[in-house]
Order: sequence, then C-alpha cells, then structure tokens
Amino acid sequence: MEAAYKKLAEHLDNLPAGFPPTESGIELKVLKHIFSPEEAETAVGLTMMPEKSEAIAERMGVDIEGFEEKLFDMSKKGQIFRYSRDGEHMYMAAMFVVGIWEYQLNRLNKDLIRDFNEYSASFMKQAWQSSETKQLRVIPIEQSIPAEMNIMTYDKARELIMQQSKIVLSDCICRKEHNMMDEGCDHPLDVCLAFGGGAYYYESNGLGKAISQEEAIKVLERGMDAGLVLQPGNSLKPFNICMCCGCSCQILKNLKDLGNPGEIVVTNFYAEVEMEECTGCSQCEDRCHMDAIVMEDDIAEVQTERCIGCGVCVPSCEFDALSMKKKPDDLIHSPPKNTVETYMKIAQERGLI
Repeated sequence: MEAAYKKLAEHLDNLPAGFPPTESGIELKVLKHIFSPEEAETAVGLTMMPEKSEAIAERMGVDIEGFEEKLFDMSKKGQIFRYSRDGEHMYMAAMFVVGIWEYQLNRLNKDLIRDFNEYSASFMKQAWQSSETKQLRVIPIEQSIPAEMNIMTYDKARELIMQQSKIVLSDCICRKEHNMMDEGCDHPLDVCLAFGGGAYYYESNGLGKAISQEEAIKVLERGMDAGLVLQPGNSLKPFNICMCCGCSCQILKNLKDLGNPGEIVVTNFYAEVEMEECTGCSQCEDRCHMDAIVMEDDIAEVQTERCIGCGVCVPSCEFDALSMKKKPDDLIHSPPKNTVETYMKIAQERGLI
C-alpha cells in the first residue's frame, strides 16, 4: 500500500510543478487523503498529454473493461484532468499545484487541510527555487495604474477577461480551507476565475458556475475593491485569475516568509513613495500583503526587495503619495504564449526534459 503512494509522489515530482519529498513523509499522508492505493497506481500511468482511455489502458497493460469509468470517476474526484468534447473524454495527469489540490475544493476535510498546511511550506519553497519560470504572475490592480502609463495587454486583468469565451467562477480554496479551520479572513470567497478548458472542467465537476464576461468584470472589481492581489496564469492566454490575500493564500503566505518576495515573483512593476506628499498615515503599510512598506520617521518607505508590484497600496493613499513604476526594460517579463509553453519551460529549468 505504501509503495503505491511513494510511486505516485515520484510521478508528481516528475511533472513540471513538482512534488518534493520531505524527511517526515507528510506528502504521502496528503496523498492518502485524496487517493486510494488503486487510484494512486492508476494515476501514475497518465502523462501530461491528453489521451483516450483505450490508449492509456493499452500502455499500462490493463483490462479496458471498466477502465473508462474508473478514469472518469477519478477525474470527478479531481485526481486527474479530463477534457471532454462531443461526449468523448480524454484524460491526462494533473500536477499537484496548480491542479489536484485546487480540484479538492468540494472534498476538503480538516485532516487533509492540516496535513497539506504542514506540507505547503516545503512545496512552495521548491516551487520558488527550482525554476525561474513560475506558474502564476502578479499584475497591478487597475486603480493603481495612471492613465498616461502604457502597459501591455497581458498586464491588464480586464483585458484578459474580455479575451475569454468560457469563464467559470469558483470559491478560493485557500480562504475556504482557512475558514474551515476557524482561521479565515474577511476577504471575499467567490472570486476565483477559470478560463477555457479549465473552466469547462470546473463547471462539469461542480466546482463553480459559468458566468459572462460582464459578470466576471464585476467579480474583478469586487476583488480589487477588497484589496486582493491579482495573480493570473503566467502566459499570454492564462487559464485563470486568482485573487489572493496574504492572510490565507498559500502562495502569498509562504512567499511573505521569504526575505525577498519582490525578487522572486513574476512582476513588471513596483511601488514608489513621493516623500514630500506622504503624511505618515500608515494606511499603505496596513494594506500591504507582503510587509513591503514600513514607516521610517513617519514617512512610508517601500522595501523594493519585498514589493511584488500588485498596486494594492496605491488606492489607499488619499494624498497621491504612492504610485506604480515599471521595472527597467531588461527586467520586464513577457509571458509564454500559452500554458503548455509555460510548463515546458518549467520542466526544462528543472532538468526534467
């Protein structure tokens, strides 16, 4: 039984996002909450290429009888990913994050949450250190960008939404699991947007509801008004936009514990203080999710190594003492053209291909 979970852990670690082992083996406990031993053995046989059940069964050397039903059931449990078209299904491996963990939105329990939270720090540390390319990036909220600043379409959340033909709204799994553990915050719950194939998967699995572009813009505005950090997938055609907070988001919480989050995340902006305009009200310090703003002699100071360029601080300043600046041209990040290219880059940087 234990061998099945060790094999699955190794399999997940060989996917682009990884699944690093720990001395304690807590990652195996996490998998045991989500997979039965038989399901773990089946998941190991899938790749990152979508395939029909017959092709997977043949490669694995298993009986095709009932295999399609098994894969479909596993995909409904969020253990693997399913593409569906014209009533025909294709299946592929899901990475653990972003992937299997997020697909457990309706299957959470306190034991799973407790073990995942113990493991998440190890996972996030590897995710930030093992590759230069990241799954997500940070873009500024629109209220922080002055009209005269020319920014690329891929850095505008509203534009990213308007490019989508299929959008599904779901709850934030990070805030949901914190609420279940009585450690929640006051930020809105239903603000996660999935696009394209991921949106169809979320809708068919009961993880969210389809909404229009106009409804998605209203969700975006609600998230920005609440001071949430915008994190779309790191590609020109992202599969999602997460709206995150430093109190519950697993990415931001673990990132905040590092000394230089602003140098690790993918972002093209940073905040700057006009000292002559600052009144020392400290509103921006309170609003910053990364503890990047400190008060020095009653003047706000941005620690650029901690600033992730989210722009959340800017609207909080009534005196226009804060503004967003673009990084120098040699530090500007142009996202990969699609999610497949993003994962290929991560895999190459991790030495997997």
